[in-house]
Amino acid sequence: MRRRISTGSRVTSGFLCAAVLVMLGNSAPAVAQEAERWDPDYQPPRTAWGHPDLQGNWTNETITPLQREEGVTGPVFSWDEVARRQTEAVERFLSRLQPSDPDRPLLTPEEFGAYNGVYIDRGERVAVVDGEPRTSLITFPEDGQVPELTPEGRKRVEEYFGFRASFGTYDHPEVRPLGERCIVSFGSSLGPPMTPQLYNSNYTIVQNADHILIRSEMVHDTRIIRLGEPNRLPKDIRLWFGDSWGRWEGNTLVVETTNVHPDQAWGRGERVRILPSKDHKVIERFTRVDEDTVLYEFEVQDPTTYTEPWGGQIPMERSDERIFEYACHEGNYAMPNILSGARYQEAAAQTQADENRSR
Repeated sequence: MRRRISTGSRVTSGFLCAAVLVMLGNSAPAVAQEAERWDPDYQPPRTAWGHPDLQGNWTNETITPLQREEGVTGPVFSWDEVARRQTEAVERFLSRLQPSDPDRPLLTPEEFGAYNGVYIDRGERVAVVDGEPRTSLITFPEDGQVPELTPEGRKRVEEYFGFRASFGTYDHPEVRPLGERCIVSFGSSLGPPMTPQLYNSNYTIVQNADHILIRSEMVHDTRIIRLGEPNRLPKDIRLWFGDSWGRWEGNTLVVETTNVHPDQAWGRGERVRILPSKDHKVIERFTRVDEDTVLYEFEVQDPTTYTEPWGGQIPMERSDERIFEYACHEGNYAMPNILSGARYQEAAAQTQADENRSR
């Protein structure tokens, strides 16, 4: 089992001791010992109706980036590099937990951040797939990058964000991010594709004979995947998380998702990763490769948006910790506060303008 410092936005008891143990064990020989190849003949446990059993709590947290970083060559890190990165991840985590200096100068508005270190939990391990420490979660194209947009895709991205830019940032709720509005998770936590986030990269999987349910801890989003011959929705009916249908190919659950909501964009501006067209399809594969690991594979197909298909692999490791309710709407004081603050500023500016005219 992977040693963990924290889960989600919660700090576990004894986490400092665990962190020190991780740091002491992060030599190249130590991390290499954990990188065993998966047994190709492994047979997963079965449900009562005979399907491979994927049920339980899982996490995909990792310090491996989605896209390969500039200057990093090849798909696999050396073990010395893995040890360095993992040690730095733990040291960075611990440094952010230090008490603030009570005598420090007051922060300026530009210095404020959304979270402090207690809430950030990317994990402390490089993603290892079948014994290989990966430099990026994207495995194709070979450069580990999301491919270029097609001319039509770029035009649609420019139109999408151009329309949003015609409004003030705080004009109304609909121009605030989906996660801030508690509609779907920040980033692409539940996807598809499902990728690690800033924190709470944890999932619960539940099965019955003809459905798979995946619940994400982030914003407690839930996907219901139906099994069997797909009965697709019309292309004009597009849902949050799309229309997902699954089938079993040996020990692998294969899920094909279409009809993703057009506003379920992932990324912003030049960094946009997902802006689904009507042709958008994501193929996911879930394979339990040992008692504690599900290999998650994904492929994004959208020929009107990208110049080529792209995808990758992410190990999901079993978690023995509970997943807690996110309670996004219930605690969402930010939305009314942001909008009421904007209205206050507008009223103050109008009052000032009126006073200037009356002079």
